[in-house]
Amino acid sequence: MSTPSSRAAHVVDRVLPLARYAQVKEYIRTTIESGAWQAGDRIPSELNLVDTLGVSRMTINRALRELTDEGLLTRLSGVGTFVAEAKPQSTLLMIADIGDEIRSRGHEYSCSHLNLTREAASAGVSTALGLTPGASVFRIVCVHRENGLPVQLEDRYVNPAIAPAFIDQDFTRMRPSEYLVSIVPAHEIEHIVDAGLPTRIEAEWLEIGPEVPCLTLVRRTWSSGVAVTFARFVHPGSRYRLGCRFTPEFARQQS
Repeated sequence: MSTPSSRAAHVVDRVLPLARYAQVKEYIRTTIESGAWQAGDRIPSELNLVDTLGVSRMTINRALRELTDEGLLTRLSGVGTFVAEAKPQSTLLMIADIGDEIRSRGHEYSCSHLNLTREAASAGVSTALGLTPGASVFRIVCVHRENGLPVQLEDRYVNPAIAPAFIDQDFTRMRPSEYLVSIVPAHEIEHIVDAGLPTRIEAEWLEIGPEVPCLTLVRRTWSSGVAVTFARFVHPGSRYRLGCRFTPEFARQQS
């Protein structure tokens, strides 16, 4: 009969020719995905993993460090390494309401508004909205929080010709996206996702270090061919993810 240690070592050996630290990462990832280790569980110590997997402690340390950077594990100094809570996921195929998403998980949603102004559009903003350079636009910046933790920075520009009363709204009662959806239909939506580091001010607003990778969703919407809004949504990569599941058109036609 095989022992747990021999089975674990076999899992590591099966994924050759990956580097040893990558094999350890694959073993840990597979164990978590199987449900053997649940969110919040403390995983075996580095020394226990050394004994179980038959690799060096340096290899184990690198694997744990990288999995922590990827958001799969959480390491607490002097306490241990734990399976991280699953990152919330937002859809890419529709305009999702982040407040509703967070509440649907049974978590507390809050939003702090940092800025609501009328300003002259920069070259990039005016191009995105199809306006002349320096045209007047509305801008709102806010941080969306899940259980008090910033998960999304929203930096939105709005075409005043389409939503002239936007600047007068009380966004402590209604989110900007809610208001725009209520007054003008979005006939066309563009989503572009980039990965990178936050700017200094974005890192401050999100309460993260400037070295923390972020996912940025850039959204533009049009109504009857006229641009309505141009927005950037910055998410700390360790706290949030973007994804979707859908049925292709040809599959719907065949069903």
